[in-house]
Amino acid sequence: MPHKTVKKKVVIVGAGFGGLQAIQKLSQIESVEIIVIDKKNHHLFQPLLYQVATAVLSPADIAIPTRSLVGDRENVTVYLGEVEKIDVKSRKVFFQGHSQDYDYLILAAGAKSSYFGNDHWKKYTTGLKNLKDALQIRTKLLLSFERAELEEDKDAAKALLNYVIIGGGPTGVELAGSIAELSHEIVRNEFHTIDPALSKITLIEASPRLLATFHPSLSEFAKKRLEKRGVEVLVGTKVTNIDSEGVHLEGRVIRSSSVIWAAGVQANEISKSLGTELDRSGRVVVDEFCNIEGHPEVFVIGDISSYSKGLERPLPGVSPVAMQQGRYAASLIKGDLKGKKRSPFKYVDKGSMATIGRQDAVAQVGVWKMKGFFGWLAWLFVHLFYQVGFKNKVSIMITWVWSYMTFRAEARLIQDEVGAEGISDPVSR
Repeated sequence: MPHKTVKKKVVIVGAGFGGLQAIQKLSQIESVEIIVIDKKNHHLFQPLLYQVATAVLSPADIAIPTRSLVGDRENVTVYLGEVEKIDVKSRKVFFQGHSQDYDYLILAAGAKSSYFGNDHWKKYTTGLKNLKDALQIRTKLLLSFERAELEEDKDAAKALLNYVIIGGGPTGVELAGSIAELSHEIVRNEFHTIDPALSKITLIEASPRLLATFHPSLSEFAKKRLEKRGVEVLVGTKVTNIDSEGVHLEGRVIRSSSVIWAAGVQANEISKSLGTELDRSGRVVVDEFCNIEGHPEVFVIGDISSYSKGLERPLPGVSPVAMQQGRYAASLIKGDLKGKKRSPFKYVDKGSMATIGRQDAVAQVGVWKMKGFFGWLAWLFVHLFYQVGFKNKVSIMITWVWSYMTFRAEARLIQDEVGAEGISDPVSR
């Protein structure tokens, strides 16, 4: 009777950029059984979330069901559920009342918004980490125009058109530019009582400049181009409080009910259950092999990990890092099965980019820099290239071409119906 090969069980928590790369690489190995656990049923292209939030793209343009990506692979099983605990001693993952044992674990659970110890601010702001956040922002933006159109008090109508973005990284810059384009250009001729072009967009950054990881010349370019689009940019400015009145600065209050938080992230809470060292943001400190101390079978990658071996500062929580770590973890598992010696992880920096608006973006790869129209073309190409799924690539390309030619944003749908009592604030629900 032939001997039956016992497959190694690899549990992957999270099907984001890092998790998906690991799945694709490991699924080619017949001696491996892969169990994917994710609290979402889709892979999300997070870099374009802001375009869903500002009604340029629809959710289905940047999200694709996880099962449609990996479900046809015989050695991949997908479970929908939130991981509640990981016991590294017994090698078990607990989720939705179930437990799953593993030989290897790849934790790619991502991150969430961080309010730097001011969690009560969350009640008055919306972050941008998932589709739910994006749709809340979109609803809030579109409702602000509709409410202002009905408002008889001019000062009250003006207050409804105040938008504040906190955080001057790529997300904040892209949101500010896109909201300015939406209000100042796209919808300005569709309302007759108000002028959406009078909307006030304020971008606040605590550090001395926007896009702190970019070259100073690119940061200054982004600031000037945003200001040209009507965005008030406040750098070196700290937020002291956020409440129902608006955003409090030192000696000033910006009255707004539309506040978007893009200032910081912290690791998923599951990191605490590992019983290992965490950094200030709750990210798991890993060694040169992306493992936690004493457990070479546990890989932690992407936004939830803190990798700083041989570096001045930990690697940033961006998709290229997660993707490279996902492929790396899979390659180490494959090497282990063949008895190969492990080599440390080496990150290849493929650069950073951020779009400011139509025909304007900044890009940086090492000492090489691009800005303006050519930076914008590079941004378009890269984001289409890395988009998952051929249908999504085509859909986004068509939408972008149409939006560019017509100056329209056709995903301006408010999902809630308005009753006699009006409509509730999407953030407060």
